[in-house]
Parts: sequence; structure tokens; C-alpha cells
Amino acid sequence: MVQDLSAVATLEAVSKRLGGRQVLDRFELAIRAGEVTALLGPNGAGKTTSVSLLTGRLRPDAGEARLFGLDPARPAARARMGVMLQAAGLPDVMTVAEIVTLQSGYYRDPRPLAETLAIADIADLATRRCGALSGGQARRVLYAMAMCGRPDLLVLDEPTAGMDRAATRALWGTIREAANAGAAVLLTSHDLAEADMLADRVIVIDAGRIVADDTPAALRARAGGSVIRCRSSLPLARVAILPGVRDGAADGAEVRIVTTDAVATVRALCGADPGLADLRVADAALEDAIAALLTPDHRIAA
Repeated sequence: MVQDLSAVATLEAVSKRLGGRQVLDRFELAIRAGEVTALLGPNGAGKTTSVSLLTGRLRPDAGEARLFGLDPARPAARARMGVMLQAAGLPDVMTVAEIVTLQSGYYRDPRPLAETLAIADIADLATRRCGALSGGQARRVLYAMAMCGRPDLLVLDEPTAGMDRAATRALWGTIREAANAGAAVLLTSHDLAEADMLADRVIVIDAGRIVADDTPAALRARAGGSVIRCRSSLPLARVAILPGVRDGAADGAEVRIVTTDAVATVRALCGADPGLADLRVADAALEDAIAALLTPDHRIAA
């Protein structure tokens, strides 16, 4: 791996087995300052393992994980990181202000409480007990706990799960501001629209290997053309030979078709399948580009 001087967290030739399965094998990854990096892929691809290695919650079987040039388990490295995990919980009896204050105490130079609450848009919840929060409100409290220490690396696992659209967009704005101020942001999300909106760089993992590492725009360009979604009785092998078709796959009860010539493909579909229904055509999105990169068995759970 060529040394990346802007990288704040790296995995170098890392291998890791879990539950008797080789999850990562000589895996290489670098997370850079001033960027939002989205780590995407199907369940079991190695995303969670990679994040756990970078943050010191797991240790590699072979190779090296480095956080700010140090072992990720070192307190000096962890003190520069803020982490928001999807599975994390909050103590029911503590108020929002109390739990954020407690978390702030772990850092040498934390933000003032009022500033942290404002960033997460939870100032109005300061005196509420955590057990009385909605799911979306609890996520914003966890975000405040990740941001309170002025992190140089911000790790966000499904950050906007359970939030309404207004809260989601407000959170996106503060994440973008953190990256613009020089922080490295590592994002994992099943919401590909979120990754498309926020990420400077998208890394796609499948079966423990990186299958793409590029900007969202470049990945969308790989898909090219248009995407047709419909209900059709045609077998996929027949769909694949229609004019313009680059890729076709089952997507639940629908068929998703990536085509370079939507007009020709739709005409052929209508002629070949009299029972065609629910036809929709749109420009290719990040979801379509990633689906084309993944193995067939993994396409649904990007």
C-alpha cells in the first residue's frame, strides 16, 4: 500500500476471521482527512469488521490497523475520534444534558454543552430523560455524543435511521460542515441516497474485497443510461438480450433493467410481454451502479 499522507485511519494488508469465516484477507483501506467516505456493500461484506478494526474494537489477525499513526486501542488515538453506532443505547433515567455532559468529560477539550446540543438540534430536549425520546431523537443524542469532543475522525453507522426528512437534512448539513473543516468522516448507510448526497468518495465492499473506490458521480457514470423498473413475466435471460440492455435483475416482485437505449428497450418489452405492468423509467442512480458491481446473490442488500 502506498502511504497516503492525508490518511487518518488505515488498514494495511489486514486479515480477520470471525466465526470460522475469513471476513477480510489482506485488506487495504485508507480514510482521509477532509472527506466524507461512504463504506457500502451487502450484509456480511466486511463493512462492520473494517470499522471495528479501524476504531480498535477488534484487532486484526494479520496486518496492521492504524489510527492517527497509532494502535487504534491507544487512548491518545481514540480521544481524537467520535463514534455513532446504530446498535448503541442510552440510559433511560439520565437526561439528554446529563448524558452529553458525561460523554464530553472523556475529552480534553470538548465543545461547550450548548454548542453540542445546537449542532445536533436537541437544545429543546436537554431536560428530557433519554427513556422518553423517540427513535429519531435518540439518534440525534447519539450524534451529539459523537460530536462533543471535536473529533478529527467521525464514524457514523446509519446516522439518520429513524429520523424525519427535516432532521435528516439538518444532520447532513453538520456532517458536511465537519468534513469541510478538515475532519475525516466515515459513513456506513443502507440509504444510498444519503451516501450519494454526502459522500466525496464511495468504497464498495463485496465478500471482503473492494470492488469500487470512486466519487458518486463516477460510479453513476459507470451505470450509464437509464433504469427501467416493471413487472414482467419474461425470464431474465430473455430480458438480457433485449435491445440496449446492459444488466437485468430481479428486485423483489419487479425487474430492474439498466439500458443504454430506454426507448428501444421499452418498445421491445411491450412487444415481448403483453402483460407488462407498472413500467417506470428513470436516470441511473448510485443504487443501480452499485447493484451492477455486486455479485447476483448480493444485489438486493446494498
